[in-house]
Amino acid sequence: MKYLKKPSWHINEKEITPKEIFDKRRNFIKLGAASVIASSSIVELLAKEQLPIKDLNFIKDKNPNNLELNSYEQITSYNNFYEFTTSKERVKNMAHTLDTNGWKISIDGLVEKEFEIDFDDLIKKFTLHERIYRFRCVEGWSMVVPWIGIKLSDFIKYARPNSKAKHIRFETLLDDDIFPDQANMLFPAIDYPYVEGLRLDEAMNELSILAVGLYGSKMPKQNGSPIRLIVPWKYGFKSIKSISKISFVEKEPLNTWQKSNPKEYGFYANVNPNVDHPRWSQKKERVLGKFFKQNTLMYNGYEKEVSHLYKGMDLKKYF
Repeated sequence: MKYLKKPSWHINEKEITPKEIFDKRRNFIKLGAASVIASSSIVELLAKEQLPIKDLNFIKDKNPNNLELNSYEQITSYNNFYEFTTSKERVKNMAHTLDTNGWKISIDGLVEKEFEIDFDDLIKKFTLHERIYRFRCVEGWSMVVPWIGIKLSDFIKYARPNSKAKHIRFETLLDDDIFPDQANMLFPAIDYPYVEGLRLDEAMNELSILAVGLYGSKMPKQNGSPIRLIVPWKYGFKSIKSISKISFVEKEPLNTWQKSNPKEYGFYANVNPNVDHPRWSQKKERVLGKFFKQNTLMYNGYEKEVSHLYKGMDLKKYF
């Protein structure tokens, strides 16, 4: 199996995975599956069709900062996905309507040539990376997730934006047969389709990925199947789910929550314990499954990797 040189945010895998689970993982890899087995219920996962990602190029990156993984159950049972419901607990049981068969992604805007690509064809073109990241919601809760994904920088090079492209815009699928809240004509939770964006240099950062799975298996529907953005130094609403369109643009995109309430949600949404949300403090967070809150870290703990992107900027203004 191929390994990359350790970047600064990596740690020893054995420090976060119990030995018996670590050994199971090694045995499973020998059978041809590239995954992290952090639960004894692998048979249960397979029964749920959370099939291991195999027959694809895969690199297992080491785990950052001595992080303790949340369980598969925690990660997949507490989700914001307003296209289904505003209830985090109900999403899991409603997401069965998300049909990802034949999923296509359109790429347009300031590129050499606009095109559409089938999701299954897309992931075969790239090396998949396992990345264990902190995930911090703007609401004050957090978790640690072992994502499987494509480096966003690799995808951008493949898309071939031209020199005028300064930002990248993402859009969630618009389909009211799949997403019940999109069919709500009177009181939808938000304006649809859901839109997010990054500066191109943010998107090219080593940490940015297009996630296609977690815990070594395909992405669960409630977590944004089949493909979602992950930018771990930003609040979770930046990590748009179920992407169907990616556009390269010159001007800064107006993201959904900024459009909804610009006084509370900015374009950047960098995790910053020194800048409170107007209605609550951002100094602490509650990790799923833990009773006591912990201090929130600047840039969610990835300050060394991303702070240079915002040098000289007023982070209270560009929040």
